[in-house]
Amino acid sequence: MEQPTPRSHEESVRIEARPEAVYDLVSDITRTGEWSPVCTACWWDDDSQAGQVGAWFTGRNQTPVRTWETRSVVVAAERGREFAWVVGDGFVRWGFRLAPDGDGTTLTESWEFLPAGIAMFEAKFGEQAPEQVADRTEQALDGIPRTLAAVKRIAEAPVG
Repeated sequence: MEQPTPRSHEESVRIEARPEAVYDLVSDITRTGEWSPVCTACWWDDDSQAGQVGAWFTGRNQTPVRTWETRSVVVAAERGREFAWVVGDGFVRWGFRLAPDGDGTTLTESWEFLPAGIAMFEAKFGEQAPEQVADRTEQALDGIPRTLAAVKRIAEAPVG
């Protein structure tokens, strides 16, 4: 019997940098293309709202087979603790949680395919929805450890 597709996942990494410094990095969505294997660029829809709960941003995503843009809204923005956003009309929730770990930080990236996202995929893709959901899930499961490794490398890089 086929295993059900997971609808959420998270992984963590320890970073040799203070939580506030790591937060300042991951909450700067304009830098997302430096660490995400799929999202190549992001920009704030209104710069005056940048980084605040309720602020919207657009992301450009690219895989070998397609390029697309999504709009997301910030749902958590607590410096040094959590930065998270929801894609579209409640389709997917992505986020970073930060916790002090000695003189460093444990950074946890999380992803959850929300019920509205599953419903949207069923409406958009019909019989192909399970395959499409599984594909997006695989991208998330593959991308999270790659993203965390890249954020760690950037956050721990010597300055100057």
